[in-house]
Amino acid sequence: MAVSTVHKDALLTVSGVGFDYKGIPVLDNVDLSVNRGEFVALVGPSGCGKSTLLNLISGLLSPGKGTITANGISDSSGRLGNVSYMQQRDLLLPWRTIAENCQLGMELRSISADVSKARVQELAKSFGLFDVLNHMPWQLSGGMRQRAALMRTILLENDVLLLDEPFGALDAITRTALQKWLLSVLVRNDKAVLLVTHDVEEAILLADRVMIMASEPGRIIAEVDVRLSESSIESSFTSPAFVELRKGILALLERQEVSL
Repeated sequence: MAVSTVHKDALLTVSGVGFDYKGIPVLDNVDLSVNRGEFVALVGPSGCGKSTLLNLISGLLSPGKGTITANGISDSSGRLGNVSYMQQRDLLLPWRTIAENCQLGMELRSISADVSKARVQELAKSFGLFDVLNHMPWQLSGGMRQRAALMRTILLENDVLLLDEPFGALDAITRTALQKWLLSVLVRNDKAVLLVTHDVEEAILLADRVMIMASEPGRIIAEVDVRLSESSIESSFTSPAFVELRKGILALLERQEVSL
């Protein structure tokens, strides 16, 4: 376990970032990086600034100090719309079908209706949504709505993808199924993915690296390489490698007096 460093060829870099809210430090000296094709998870207590960090990366907020570069774009306003960001709620528009919801981002980029419709239909099969594209959001389960929200996010085709507790509101059985499904979908792309989660097991299952955050102010205190073998992923929570990683991360949180 080591404190996070910034990699030279990363698609996403956060260097020395700090952010205050009404004079109160929320984040201080945050460094992290995510390479192309890499999945990194942020784990930490409520209020440590994980979601604030995603808002800064996406361009919704500007850092008080330090720099953020996503796919070569350092200006906050320039990153806005050029970083894909799936927030905690699915935010599907209730008056639009699933297909129309998924086309929304492309519409805002003035991509033709024919092209956006074709892209939605092409991707819908791998997301298990092809048969419900004409359904309304209220007709779908929570898990299916989350799939639709993620597909809408990925259809923007940005190289950097931010996920803020995408399955936090789901029941345990649905959440576990979607975690493994998400892993199977993202393993086929070359995006830089940054996930915020309170769930240590979710972080280990999905990520190549796990960043541990502490609060007051929010900062990264350690970095854990995961790199589970395919067999360990298949047996997931019961494999010895998985159990050891979980024990190590929880021990680190306890030593730092951080509770989830």
